[in-house]
Amino acid sequence: MQIDRKLRPSSASLARVARRAALTRRAALTRRPVLTSRAALTALTALTALTALTVLTPAPALAASAAFELPPLVSPASTEHHVGKLVWADLVTTDVDAAKTFYAALFGWTYRDISGQKDFVIAFVNDRPVAGMIRRELPKGEQRRPAWLPFLAVRDVAQAAQIIQARGGKELAVEHNYPQRGRQAVFADPQGAVFAVLASSAGDPPDVLAAPGEWIWSSLMTVDPDTDAAFYQRVFGYEVYDLPADNAPGTPAAQHLVLSSGEYARGSANSFPAGRLGHPHWLNFVRVADAAATAAKAVSLGGQVLSEPHLDRHGGRIAILADPAGARFGVMEWTENDSGEAAK
Repeated sequence: MQIDRKLRPSSASLARVARRAALTRRAALTRRPVLTSRAALTALTALTALTALTVLTPAPALAASAAFELPPLVSPASTEHHVGKLVWADLVTTDVDAAKTFYAALFGWTYRDISGQKDFVIAFVNDRPVAGMIRRELPKGEQRRPAWLPFLAVRDVAQAAQIIQARGGKELAVEHNYPQRGRQAVFADPQGAVFAVLASSAGDPPDVLAAPGEWIWSSLMTVDPDTDAAFYQRVFGYEVYDLPADNAPGTPAAQHLVLSSGEYARGSANSFPAGRLGHPHWLNFVRVADAAATAAKAVSLGGQVLSEPHLDRHGGRIAILADPAGARFGVMEWTENDSGEAAK
C-alpha cells in the first residue's frame, strides 16, 4: 500500500503547524490559518522504550455495553465535523474505581455513572465529557495490561468499516448506535494497532486549543510507518508529511509522519526506536500545565514514568506515563502564549 505523494516544499499553513520545521509534503494542503502548532509535532520525539506487552482488547467490553446510553460529544449540538480528529478515548481496565481515583487526582477529572451500568463511567473536564472507563476482567492465566482506546472522527461508520476491512484491517466490535452519541465501531489496523471510529450525532468538538485535562494529540507507534500511514490516509483522507529524523549519528533513521486533515495536524505515525520493537499501538496525550509536576504526581499516586519529562526539539515539554494498572498515556505542555502564537 502506497502513500499518495506530491513531494514539494511544505505549505505556509503546515509550517505554522510544525513551528517552521522542514517537512516534506506527501499530499496537498491548502493555505489557511492553523491553530494547533505545538500539538503537530511535540509528541514525536518522546516516544521511546515502549515494550511489546499485550493490551486488554476493548471489543468485548464495548459490545457488552450496547444497552446503555452515552452523553453527546458536544452540547449544545453543532454541525462541525473533523474527520480524523481524536475526539474521545476509553480506558479498558480491570479496576475502574482505582482508575477514577488516579486520574481525578492527576487531571482533576470528575465522573458520572451510567444508569444501570456498574462497569462503565464517564469522565468530565469542566462539565465536558472527555473519556470513558470500562471494567473488563482478565481471562484466567492471561497476561495483559489495561489500555486507552482512541476514537477518531468519521462521517460514516459503515463506509469507514468497508475501507478498513478492504485495506486489511479487522473489525473487533461491530457498529453500534447510541442516539445521543452517534455510531461507533472498533477495529485493528493491518499491523494490529487498535482504534475506534465515531460518527458523532451532535457534531465534533471544535478545532480550538484543548483545555488542561483534555486530549490534545495521538501518536501511532508502528513497525512500518509508511504502510500504516497509507492505510489511515485511505480511511480518513489524511495528508501525510515527513518530519526529518533527529536520530543520533550512527543509528538507523527513525520515521516520523504527520497526519493532517482540515488544515490541522491530527496525529502522527512513528517508527519504534532502534532495537526496541513493540506491538503497534496508539499513544494518546493529555494537555497539562506542567509535564514535570504531572509526572511527579503520577508517581506519588502509584503510576510510573516511562519517558522522563524533557524538552523536545520544538520547545515543548512532554512525558510518557503509566497509571498504576499499566495503561500508558502521554502528557504535553502547551502554554497560552504558544496558543496565541499559533493563531497568528
